[in-house]
Amino acid sequence: MRALTKTLVCATTAIGIAVGGLATAGPGVAAETRPAAGAEVSPLAVVNLGLTSGEAKKVQRVLKEHWQYKGKIDGQLGTESWKALQRFLKKNYAYKDKIDGKVGPNTVKALQRWLKAKWGYKGKIDGDPGSGTRAAFKRMANACPNC
Repeated sequence: MRALTKTLVCATTAIGIAVGGLATAGPGVAAETRPAAGAEVSPLAVVNLGLTSGEAKKVQRVLKEHWQYKGKIDGQLGTESWKALQRFLKKNYAYKDKIDGKVGPNTVKALQRWLKAKWGYKGKIDGDPGSGTRAAFKRMANACPNC
């Protein structure tokens, strides 16, 4: 019976890794998950877009101070962090959707407009959080050493 249980656990883990499902992945994997262009991330997902936990904490501190972020400074950009970012993007960078904390293509497009205007993003405004978007987001997060 133990062999059967061990086999099922191993098979389930392998399938989860191969498919890339968050249900079987640990929190480190969830933080690095990249939504496909045109896809929307569920409100409970953590989407750090390549930021380390320390970099994400810097972003959260600024969001708490200026954009009504009420969550923990935990380095995990979840729903509440993204709602605060959406408030900022709505006021300054033509984000027109709901303030829902979902990192969909319109959130990423508004983020790209900001990163292009201020943080050296050179790519298209396409809603795809690719390597150029992530690099500019990282530059922005590291620009405030005391945050």
